Amino acid sequence: MLVDTCVWLDMAKTPSQSKNFDFLLNLRHDKLINIIVPQVVLDEFMRNRDRMIVEYSKSITTTLSRAKEIVVQQGGKRRSRTLHRLFDDVESPIKTPKAVAEHAADQIETLIKAGDIVQISDAMKIRASDRAMQKKAPFHRDKNSFNDALIIEAYSEYIKQNGKPGDRFAFVTHNTRDFSSPTGNSKQPHPDLAALFSKIKSRYFISIGDALDAMHLKDAVPWLDESYDQPIRSMSDISDAIEELLDRIWYDRHMVARYKIEVGKEKIVPKLPDVPWPKRKNLIQADIWEGALKSAAKVEKKYGKENLGPYSKFDWGMMNGKLSALRWVLGDEWDMLDT
Repeated sequence: MLVDTCVWLDMAKTPSQSKNFDFLLNLRHDKLINIIVPQVVLDEFMRNRDRMIVEYSKSITTTLSRAKEIVVQQGGKRRSRTLHRLFDDVESPIKTPKAVAEHAADQIETLIKAGDIVQISDAMKIRASDRAMQKKAPFHRDKNSFNDALIIEAYSEYIKQNGKPGDRFAFVTHNTRDFSSPTGNSKQPHPDLAALFSKIKSRYFISIGDALDAMHLKDAVPWLDESYDQPIRSMSDISDAIEELLDRIWYDRHMVARYKIEVGKEKIVPKLPDVPWPKRKNLIQADIWEGALKSAAKVEKKYGKENLGPYSKFDWGMMNGKLSALRWVLGDEWDMLDT
């Protein structure tokens, strides 16, 4: 199993992921699984280790502070005194947030370093460069994805060199924007990467829980739980998803406007007349339209024109529903669909 850096980092800083980490430790101990670790994954984890500890510590501190506030407000004086003794006593069994975060990071680091380290070869770098020149995933977005390309090339090379009859492989990532299908089901790999995966020998997962569940070891391994925690979405994950939905919905509306201009239903004018909106609803000011064309070009470059619709009525409803739900999570009212 190759576990992407983002999954290790999420596992290290997310309390709900501790169960999945315990499963991996047990599987590794029982020699039921081997962890494939491209050198770039180890380097990325070590480079982000201290930042992850700080973020995890802050998260735990915030949670504990809020818990204290609730107990103080609603628990009465007796429970409040008990709580303070529990948290403030130097001999308290409760670890400090930093200690918890450091312990999680140490465990992850130990497991990674015990894996099968794959050195990045010149051949892998050349194949990754070819992907970049051809704008193939993970280079289909307007960002530097060279390390991501090296990880997927290392996975491919490892299977070719080490795969024996009966072996099963899994690639696990939370980075759905770079590795997953840009349309439809994010649990499916990007079409540019689809040749690396199959239904049995090489599987693609966006959740450690799903990958572990696919091993079908419940009867053979008594410690393997039947349920797995899905990764908790960070604020940046939610914001990125909202941004992509905004881009896709706006672009679709923009293409509808283009069609109306082409068939004469709407008209471009140098300047909108100073009349009430109903009388100018089919007019578009020239400089505004020029800005819209530039924005559309940026969206096409970002996602690829072939990945931007046209959408079915079902897809259109799903996108707007997702946008409404995510905005509600961040504080907007329901049905806030302005783009």
